[in-house]
Amino acid sequence: MTAVTDRVAAGERGQTRIADRVVAKIAAQAAKEAVDKPPKDGAPPSATVTVHRDTARVRVSLELGYPSDIGRQCGAVRRRVTERVEALAGMEVPEVAVQVERLHPAGAGAMPEGNIR
Repeated sequence: MTAVTDRVAAGERGQTRIADRVVAKIAAQAAKEAVDKPPKDGAPPSATVTVHRDTARVRVSLELGYPSDIGRQCGAVRRRVTERVEALAGMEVPEVAVQVERLHPAGAGAMPEGNIR
């Protein structure tokens, strides 16, 4: 029986690669968590990501309710996406671009009270 004395350091054994689509799912979920009141009929947020080494550039597309403070909500999405991608994927996030695809008016599709057809 021989003892193993020449152990290879953990960082030298291999590498871990997180697929772009996994980082995109993390970003989309984080965006969903950051939106105050998502519109009932709205599509869930989606994200595309470009990863280069340990850096992820993120583009999030989402729909928001109207009226709302769009700038504040986009800022909240940027912060949450950055926090979650850094924490869960261990990547630096220098850029999160938020694209608002559609605004949903409050009560859209609902009949006002008292109106009968």
